[in-house]
Amino acid sequence: MSRVTVDNLWMEYGDQVVLERVNLDIPSGEFCALVGPSGCGKTTFLRLLLSMEAPTRGTIRVDGEKLSPEPGPDRGVVFQRYSAYPHLTVEENVILGLEFARAPFFGKLWGRAKRQAQDEVASVIHAVGLDHARAKYPAELSGGMQQRLSIAQALVRKPRILLMDEPFGALDPGTKAQMHDLVRDLWRAEKMTVFMVTHDIKEGFGLGTRVLAFDKVRVDPDEPQAYGATITLNLPLEDKAERAQVVQL
Repeated sequence: MSRVTVDNLWMEYGDQVVLERVNLDIPSGEFCALVGPSGCGKTTFLRLLLSMEAPTRGTIRVDGEKLSPEPGPDRGVVFQRYSAYPHLTVEENVILGLEFARAPFFGKLWGRAKRQAQDEVASVIHAVGLDHARAKYPAELSGGMQQRLSIAQALVRKPRILLMDEPFGALDPGTKAQMHDLVRDLWRAEKMTVFMVTHDIKEGFGLGTRVLAFDKVRVDPDEPQAYGATITLNLPLEDKAERAQVVQL
């Protein structure tokens, strides 16, 4: 399970308020698309969910438990910029997450533990469609294949929550459509809760089961940093016919 509850969350940097009065209750297994103008705190919200930063005020809970203050294996992340190590193959990049988790002192597995990890990695690589490229290096991969690798890195430790920050922004339309199908299939198979930042409204409505719009509702022209953004729209997309109509616009 991975129900996410946010209570009166604020995020401030000095005298700059980035987020204010954010309240949210997301049932387990939702695919949330985060939309809104640039600079309205969407990526900051993802960083708070990942525990890369701590909120100034308020709490985030997962299944009723307060969010861990450190990033953990229960949350995977995919950024727009690829995160692979250039000197490692696809297989080596993916297995690295398991090695760091299971052998933190040496960062290496041997014997039975190594074989078990390789079996797990093979399953994830197959799931993202990179069987044919498991021995290749990142520089030998196309943009779409590199993003598949990033997704495999995020999934290998079986997170309950997947966080994605503009993951398909740099891809061409054909590759983007393939990635949409891949992420949708993986989300259904793994039953994760997903939060995806996107500036593409069509993408958000096409992939999401819920759209969360961030924007500022309070503005002071003399002190533009005095107020932050909040969630101005929390829209569940239950009507498939209606959603399809929006996507076609």
